[in-house]
Amino acid sequence: MRTLHTCFIILAQLLCSSITNATIGRPRGVSISMASLYQPAEDGTFTCLDGSSKIPYEYVNDDYCDCNDGTDEPGTSACPNGKFHCTNAGYVPSNILSSRVNDGVCDCCDGTDEDTGRIECVNNCKELGKKLREEQDRTRKLQQEGFEKQKTFSDEGKRVHGEKIARQAELEKERETLEVTVKDLETAKLEAESPETEAKDKHQKAWDELKAERQAKKEVEAASLAFKDLDTNGDNSIDMQEIIARPEFDIDSNGVVSEEEAKEHLEDKESVDYDTFTKDIWPHVKDIYKKPTTEEPPPEVDPAIEARGEEAQTEQKDEDSMPEYDEETKKLIEAADEARKNYDEANSKLKELDNELSSIKSYLEQDYGPNREYAILQDQCFEYTDREYTYKYCPFSKGSQRPKNGGHETSLGNWGNWAGPENDKYSIQLYEKGQNCWNGPDRSVKVHLKCGLEHRLLSSSEPSRCEYAFEFETPCRCSQPSGGTAQPHDEL
Repeated sequence: MRTLHTCFIILAQLLCSSITNATIGRPRGVSISMASLYQPAEDGTFTCLDGSSKIPYEYVNDDYCDCNDGTDEPGTSACPNGKFHCTNAGYVPSNILSSRVNDGVCDCCDGTDEDTGRIECVNNCKELGKKLREEQDRTRKLQQEGFEKQKTFSDEGKRVHGEKIARQAELEKERETLEVTVKDLETAKLEAESPETEAKDKHQKAWDELKAERQAKKEVEAASLAFKDLDTNGDNSIDMQEIIARPEFDIDSNGVVSEEEAKEHLEDKESVDYDTFTKDIWPHVKDIYKKPTTEEPPPEVDPAIEARGEEAQTEQKDEDSMPEYDEETKKLIEAADEARKNYDEANSKLKELDNELSSIKSYLEQDYGPNREYAILQDQCFEYTDREYTYKYCPFSKGSQRPKNGGHETSLGNWGNWAGPENDKYSIQLYEKGQNCWNGPDRSVKVHLKCGLEHRLLSSSEPSRCEYAFEFETPCRCSQPSGGTAQPHDEL
């Protein structure tokens, strides 16, 4: 049974519907765009918008829910799943849940959701519309200013891109010529080094032979002096007793040179003559033998003799140094040095050229945005500090953090790729494979880009363990303002 109140509503709607050729307005809570769906059919019925049933038109907004989708009660709270349309003339139209209609709270800025008289709603749509327009004007102004900067960055990025391409072509052409030159100089170098090496080896061999000859002579002299020193009885031989008398021949270091030890040094002989000593014995005992020393103070040396001694030392040093190359060898070395110098200079230039080509290739292959506007951020770094850390963001390079009061820098990730959604690829950058978290994954950071007049790192957070998020504003992210922004308007 419907209430008496409902019957009055139905009666009023029947009276309105009986007016011939009159234009029937949209029911309460219905938007202009939906008004045509709420006109009564020729038989005076209303079809639920989900098509589930057909009811008398007078049942619309009778405070009783007849349609499963709640579309017969757009202006009451009878249907829990219904929607009430706020016209909000002068501001932005909106839809609220039907449960909030006539609940004593003003939800629509024009107050049309409350018509029971329980509460008086103030229509502040125009004031809100004015604030919205001001905010939208500020947003459009910022967007436009940022877009102008973005265009400048884009132009610069395209200009540099073009210059890089031209430079790449120039370097590749130069490289072709230089590579041939380097090969020719390498051949010339090898040809010059061959006779140089041969001459130097010959000189070295002669020097080695001379040193060996001098060393052999010194060995003979040392052996002769040692023989005279050990031959204490002057019989031109060294016997076991003369070895036993010398403590340096004590093999087991017990303080006594035994007959066995003496005999071992003499290679099982009772005595040896000079020739045998110098040939067989001396090579084995020369590192053991100790020259005799005297405790008497050295005699005063005449300055002239002392000067001669210094000259002798100098002569000795000269004697120990390899003699200069002959003139022919010097010329060969000079020619080889010149060939090496020419090759090294050309090869060094080729390496520098290859490094520049590699750098250009890397630049050209980098995705700097649809119009290369983000290229301006290359080789720049930005920082943001919170209560604990200073975060560093170097576009197209890396992200990191370090303790605010100083300490080791931790890598949060290295440049990976653009990671925005399919319809907005350039809204997010991903930096990955940072320092490993203890008992966890490698650190990574996503940089969320937003439009701003300056390049600024605004914030840092850690939404998930070891997965960071930076917010960065930049004119590169600004686009030209469009007319698609919701605008305050009047609705009849």
